[in-house]
Amino acid sequence: MLPELIAARAQMGTSLVFHIIFSVLGVGVPLLLCIAEGFALYTKNPVWMMLTRRWARAAAILFAIGAVSGTILSFELGLLWPTYTRFAGAVVGLPFLLEGFAFFVEAIFLGLYLYGWERLSPRAHWLCSFPIWISGMLSAWFIVAANSWMNTPAGFVIKNGKVVDINPFKAVFNPSTPFETVHMILASYVATGFGVAAVYAFAYLRGKRSEYYRKGLMLAMMIAVVATPLQMVSGDFNARFLSVYQPVKFAAMEGIFKTQSGAPISIGGLADPNTGEVRYAIEIPKGLSILANYNPNATVKGLDQFPRMDWPNTEIVHTSFDGMVGSGSFALLMALLFWGYYLLKKFTMPSNRLLLLGIVIAGPLSFLAVELGWMVTEIGRQPWTIYGYLRTKDAVTTAPLLNLSFVIFSLIYILLGVALVWLLLKVARRPLPQVSISEHGYEVHEPEIEKVGV
Repeated sequence: MLPELIAARAQMGTSLVFHIIFSVLGVGVPLLLCIAEGFALYTKNPVWMMLTRRWARAAAILFAIGAVSGTILSFELGLLWPTYTRFAGAVVGLPFLLEGFAFFVEAIFLGLYLYGWERLSPRAHWLCSFPIWISGMLSAWFIVAANSWMNTPAGFVIKNGKVVDINPFKAVFNPSTPFETVHMILASYVATGFGVAAVYAFAYLRGKRSEYYRKGLMLAMMIAVVATPLQMVSGDFNARFLSVYQPVKFAAMEGIFKTQSGAPISIGGLADPNTGEVRYAIEIPKGLSILANYNPNATVKGLDQFPRMDWPNTEIVHTSFDGMVGSGSFALLMALLFWGYYLLKKFTMPSNRLLLLGIVIAGPLSFLAVELGWMVTEIGRQPWTIYGYLRTKDAVTTAPLLNLSFVIFSLIYILLGVALVWLLLKVARRPLPQVSISEHGYEVHEPEIEKVGV
């Protein structure tokens, strides 16, 4: 592999690993704000508003740093992959444009939301949260639709080496779009739910069991228990789609090196492309044929049906896929145990330390599942940038000093990460505001920070 290609992929991968965390939280946290404030208006319970107020501060920080990392990504597309931008710009420029509109709508209403606590009526303030979470969801939809096009290109024709007959709507609504977009949006709600739940479960383990922490934990787990099963179902549909439209990626995910009927599912194990085996795996006989075709004797294409030069890195893709499924399954188990305990104990908040510790672990595992899922999507498409049309080695820039730019951007992300942790800890240590709700508006009394030494 060419040195500049390695450096460019490393830099882009680092940027995506960092930015996707903010993308996920940018979709999920606004929905939590909307639901919590809705509960506050309905029940007149100020604790819900205390949660909303605290989460709004965190949302503002995440939005600001996410905007910076997203801007870096937009520059990197042009700087690192000029051939890709020339090829794709005319075809899938529309979703990037629409994502920009969605971003600005989100920014405008976030500003109204943050500065309108004591200036807007409670109902008007709550209604401002709807454009925030809807715009966040649409931003994710547009960007993932553009990525879907890279996996199943549509909406154009190549004539004499030129892209012609462009139909941007066919490009946006390419075959992968409904599967990838739904899967990613649900993943955002899953990761946000478990991420927030992990914070409050950790507080519970430390003995903080006031109504504020109970409500925070329960709302986050409510989002998680609804979104996670739906995410599993969407993943099943997605895998079945890949078996038809991207069989090379599907074979790499499942570790299928040889075409066979009655193909088994390999759980875990190490995929070895040299021997064509998945070592140390637990196999479920005929499981993959049932999953892909609802037929235990159906034939599943293996990697042997495709040129070796078109294989992705099977070791990384298979291991990432197993890690994603395993992390998601553990998180779902924690959600089911939490609500099972809650219902069986007659609406008593779970206090079992192992269960709470499991929820704490499920938080970072949910974000790990998102990262691994994107690795499966992107590495599984290699060696193509635009599947079947443009190879990654042909899309990379020929500019020098990519190793230096990789180091510089990595340092920027480290600084942004440190700033994020510092700011969020500062928000967490701030005493809770006292909030009262009336028909005329909110009355918010923020404590003096100097008095608590923050």
